[in-house]
Amino acid sequence: MPREFIYYSRTAPTSGNFSLDDLQKAGRIDIAIHVIIATFFLSHKIRSDSRLHLVFSGPPDPTKHIEMAPVLAGETGIDKIYLAKKDVSSILKKILYKYKEGEKREVFPGYWIEKKGFLELAKELHENGRNLYLLDPKGEHIKDVKIKENPIFIMGDHKGLPHKELNRLKKICTPVTLGKKVYFASHVTAIVNHELDRREEEGLL
Repeated sequence: MPREFIYYSRTAPTSGNFSLDDLQKAGRIDIAIHVIIATFFLSHKIRSDSRLHLVFSGPPDPTKHIEMAPVLAGETGIDKIYLAKKDVSSILKKILYKYKEGEKREVFPGYWIEKKGFLELAKELHENGRNLYLLDPKGEHIKDVKIKENPIFIMGDHKGLPHKELNRLKKICTPVTLGKKVYFASHVTAIVNHELDRREEEGLL
């Protein structure tokens, strides 16, 4: 089942001018990297059913929206870029460097960057017929929720989603929870992927 994720970070950098040597100090962009890995990587291959939206609101030029849908077919270096776990941070750095003001730019096959706010992105996807699911401790457990076609799961970083936008977001989202425990964003992504895979394998979708 095709699925998408939105990961919002209040602190992740909005330019490529950060050091790869200490990603925690680079606005905790390390969390985003783990989310990318959890979204796309299986043990021996890359998922073809996932798309990821990263929304970075850190300095120096917020807010940036990075959309990732890696191209798997074709020749590396011509039709696609090779996505490996060890290269994720450098790919993010290159994408941020290639931002061009005033446009949504496909900087590599299947990788876009633009300037767009978190709530604006969510509303746009909702208006395009996507079904939004907000990870929320007060939501219904995901195991008991009917997941509709074209689902998008929304989560925040270690600081959470901004309260002002969260109240508006809840008007267009279905709140879901994974239980009483609080998980890392990357773990949330992996658990949601597993739940959708399970339903697909059991013919429940």
